[in-house]
Amino acid sequence: MALPKLRKVGEDISTSKKKKILLLSDDLRMHSGIGTVSREFVRGTVSEFDWIQIGGAIKHPDAGQCIDISADIAQQTGVIDASVKIYPVDGYGDPDLVRHLIEIENPDAIIHFTDPRFWGWLYNIEHEIRQQVPIMYYTIWDDLPLPIWNQPFYECCDWLGAISKQTYGIVKNVRDHNRPTEEGKTQSWQVDYVPHGINEKVFRPLTDSDSLWSHYIDFKKHMLNGKDYDFVLYYNNRNIRRKQTSDIILAWNDFCKELSTEQADKCLLLMHTPAVDPNGTNLHAVKEMLCPAFNVQFSEKHISESEMMFMYNLADVTINIASNEGFGLSGAESLMCGTPIINNVTGGLQDHCGFKIDGKFLTAEEYVKIGSLHDDKLWKDNHRVTWGEWAIPVWPSNRSIQGSPETPFIFDDRARFDEVAEKIREWYNILPAVRRDRGIAGREFVTSSNSMLSAKAMCRGFVKGITTTLKKWKPRKRFTIYKIEDK
Repeated sequence: MALPKLRKVGEDISTSKKKKILLLSDDLRMHSGIGTVSREFVRGTVSEFDWIQIGGAIKHPDAGQCIDISADIAQQTGVIDASVKIYPVDGYGDPDLVRHLIEIENPDAIIHFTDPRFWGWLYNIEHEIRQQVPIMYYTIWDDLPLPIWNQPFYECCDWLGAISKQTYGIVKNVRDHNRPTEEGKTQSWQVDYVPHGINEKVFRPLTDSDSLWSHYIDFKKHMLNGKDYDFVLYYNNRNIRRKQTSDIILAWNDFCKELSTEQADKCLLLMHTPAVDPNGTNLHAVKEMLCPAFNVQFSEKHISESEMMFMYNLADVTINIASNEGFGLSGAESLMCGTPIINNVTGGLQDHCGFKIDGKFLTAEEYVKIGSLHDDKLWKDNHRVTWGEWAIPVWPSNRSIQGSPETPFIFDDRARFDEVAEKIREWYNILPAVRRDRGIAGREFVTSSNSMLSAKAMCRGFVKGITTTLKKWKPRKRFTIYKIEDK
């Protein structure tokens, strides 16, 4: 009788030859921005990597279990050997769990994705973790001034992926801050521009030849209560203060006041967001008291990806005037559906606009030098600056410092609601057919190499970053020996 083959404790018994990645982020099944993007890059790379996740960010009903979603992912992607498991946790996990998973799952690398302060314990034990596996960080830091206090987090990582061009510039400048080499030059850090990517098969412009057309018509009729509108402005974001949700309603009121009663009745502000949120405001009250005469409708129920695509298609324009924003999924999703946008010139929202200087698209490396295009005195009326026909940007008119003990400062780039109203009016006055053509040009942009905003491009960035890091990575030394010399 043959004896069973012995294996070391914690040795991976999987037959897969793929590298295994441990992901720390919002649970893959969540519909947060972090959860949505995590789900997209996991699905897009299961042919290259096996994935396990510590799924956090909520009071989790499945905490303490292991959820194997491999079959679902295989069905969604067509990758028959897809391997994806979730270890749900309350909040954001702890050191003992990651130690346990390193032992039993034997991952080849750890990727962390969200604000580093939520998973601070990971960086507190980096000296231990990096003796075994590299740590990679998909960073979302979104605005200036340079968050120098993040430098220790960045230095704990073997690879950094930046979600926007501005984020790339921030990370490069923070990591190089006062860190000279022996040659007197700043250190070269491994930082890649890997923006969030949108699935172009899920989010797409609809025509009457599309297989979902009849479902779209039914959905549109139900969503709009059977009413036909000439102009629909769409907002798809959280109801939190930095998103300036109330300001959008004020802008809508200013816009509609300039129309005739008949024209205003054919216009709708459709807001897919909880109308009441403790981190935002009571939008019902804002609408009733500050915009009582005009059409504002709230959509608060969870909807599927295809239904979200329907929302962008029934809209004429999508708006995001957040005062600071890492990326802003709604703008990129809207463009992928062929619907043009109004964006505040801040954070990752700049990437959607297709800014050019002297006719050339701005690169991530150029953001290392310029920092941001937010400064209206420097960039707003600068003849060298142009942007895509699919976008009408609104420059912030006011900057203020916000902060907390954990994040001492960050700029708030606030747009004036009356100036936002002017941008809405600008889109309204464009013929519908022309608006649609400009939106289609936006889809061409987000699927092109000039933007890298497709899911395919994002996944290529992850594969490249992970593969390169694993090839170059060396375990952290357990000890560093110093020689003390007497003077």
